[in-house]
Amino acid sequence: MRRRLPALVCVSASLLSGCGLLPGDAERSTVTVWLMRHSASQEYLDRFTEEFEREHPALDLDIRVQEWTGIGEKVQKALESDEEDGPDVIEVGNTQVATYAEGDGLLDLTLESLRDWGRDDWLPGLAEPGRWGSQQYGIPWYAANRVVIYRKDLFRQAGVAAPPKTRDEWLDLTEKLDAGGNQGVYLAGQDWYTLAGFIWEEGGELAEERDGVWRGTLDGPAALRGMDFYRRLQALGDGPVDADEEHPPQADVFARGEVAQIVAVPGLARAILKQNPGLADELGYFPVPGRTAGKPGAVFTGGSDLVVPAKTDTREGAVEVVAALTGARWNTDLARTMNYVPNKAGLAESVAGEEGVAAMAAGAARGRATPGTPQWAAVEADNPIKEYMTEVLTGADPATAAERAARRITEALAFD
Repeated sequence: MRRRLPALVCVSASLLSGCGLLPGDAERSTVTVWLMRHSASQEYLDRFTEEFEREHPALDLDIRVQEWTGIGEKVQKALESDEEDGPDVIEVGNTQVATYAEGDGLLDLTLESLRDWGRDDWLPGLAEPGRWGSQQYGIPWYAANRVVIYRKDLFRQAGVAAPPKTRDEWLDLTEKLDAGGNQGVYLAGQDWYTLAGFIWEEGGELAEERDGVWRGTLDGPAALRGMDFYRRLQALGDGPVDADEEHPPQADVFARGEVAQIVAVPGLARAILKQNPGLADELGYFPVPGRTAGKPGAVFTGGSDLVVPAKTDTREGAVEVVAALTGARWNTDLARTMNYVPNKAGLAESVAGEEGVAAMAAGAARGRATPGTPQWAAVEADNPIKEYMTEVLTGADPATAAERAARRITEALAFD
């Protein structure tokens, strides 16, 4: 969108007859790219820009870093605008793609993703929410998901030799850790992203589309089993039943107290160590366990996709940028630089040397995203899942509470 610059400026008719372009000259285009703050280091962006422009001599990159606060409204405005300096490539949260695609604001990248970019190999938690209908609009860039961060010293004190391989083992060792006078696990009562993983692991869903209509499904048998596992695990610690993982921040609790485990992204370790540097050699990581050994549990996958506005007039250049950033070379470079999970399970070896990221990558292979409807934002705005969780953890009948929460989700999803 936007600017096109002649590769050669006519300085004198006597030097360049008729001011014609010499052989090999080409029109230059600027590709404007919006990326979010902290998604990539400045050093990475500088290096990428230099090499991309060298490999694409007819393209210039204009990378503009955006803030997450208020980004939804800003992106919507850009998609509807004809401004010449608008973005040609935009980084968006993986669960936001449907919202932008619904209004025909995004370029359909299905052919490119099938032909050249290996769509079948992408992490499902990034690829699935990048689709709207049968078209691929969001191209997976990077992922992050929850793992279990644990205290190696507290495991040793309790006689726990190794991380668990199954959910049953996880409950058993957490009970053992809890019996030693520490909190076996700190799990806030309203950590609904963690609950979602347990529900998916049981084969349940938060909501499903049937005959074109979305309905809440927390009251299904599998979803109820997921909530029951959450209840049993949460009871082996002192996490508040009426608050989420940020109230208080679980990193603070873990750093200050004798807490053996938390469920969080590995990056949270930085906040823990800032408050308690003495734990530097005692932090360990393992994937959230699944029901069977050798298969990590399902987890919510967060992260970012790259999209191209439908109104771009530098389509080919925008596609080249997306292809480069999401391709194996630069995607693995980003993962190593920022401790992310690459966009394909086959690239996980690139982060195998870092324990926390390796655990995250193992879990990402079974990652999921929230239901793929633009109306899901209405559910999260007045989240009935959190209220449901607190009700169950304080003794309410799970089936009754789940039915009420599912009905509220259905109502929110029907709002247009």
